[in-house]
Amino acid sequence: MSPKHSRGGRRPRIVFIEPAETQVRTLTTVQVAQLDVALNEIAADPADVKPHATATAVRDYEHSGVRIVFFATALGSILIVTYVDVD
Repeated sequence: MSPKHSRGGRRPRIVFIEPAETQVRTLTTVQVAQLDVALNEIAADPADVKPHATATAVRDYEHSGVRIVFFATALGSILIVTYVDVD
């Protein structure tokens, strides 16, 4: 079954690597809530997020003061977050 047909299925696991992990630790409770909303949107359909300007395998999500740079594993079961910024 293609990813488009399995939207209601299993969501990818989200993993933060350095420096994203450090960036998340500095967020306020309100900012973490904003980040959670954004991560849920991304997890629903990571392929809908625009590719990063310098690397097509990397995705760059930016909405409502939240920016997340990530890439997905080959099967899309894991999203690897490399950068986080929340206003």
